[in-house]
Amino acid sequence: MSTSRSGERTLVASNRKARHDYTILKTYEAGIVLAGTEVKSLRAGRVSLVDAFAQERDGEIMLYGLHIAEYGYGSWTNHAPRRTRKLLLRRVEIARILAQIREGGFTLVPLSMYFSGGWAKVELAVAKGRRSYDKRQALATRDADREIARELGRRLKGRSRPG
Repeated sequence: MSTSRSGERTLVASNRKARHDYTILKTYEAGIVLAGTEVKSLRAGRVSLVDAFAQERDGEIMLYGLHIAEYGYGSWTNHAPRRTRKLLLRRVEIARILAQIREGGFTLVPLSMYFSGGWAKVELAVAKGRRSYDKRQALATRDADREIARELGRRLKGRSRPG
């Protein structure tokens, strides 16, 4: 894995289930405060966003439930795998996010973790939970769109081939 600081994104983990369970309203990029062994585990890809969520605590946004496995070569310096981690956002962004969350029915969900320019980042989304019928409807729409794209591809291929 390349660790150059040119600004490219190196995806470490993504929370695909979040896009299924929630309607995403707005996304934010946040830095994350990590210990040294956590960064080494992240670079090895040993992270899970499955039960992770973010909440406000003392005017700051904290990430709960994020699992970063202990670093195999770490000694007594190793970190606790599910500790609470602080997210780094601008004051204006925090105020905007908190205003949306306090409206009600909205939550903060991490969508992905990646390295950008050598820094660990979290893609955070303000989202609203979907009900089961909304999920079924979204699946049906996605399947229909996929079928339309498949048929268009077949027709274009059929036209491009000589007689």
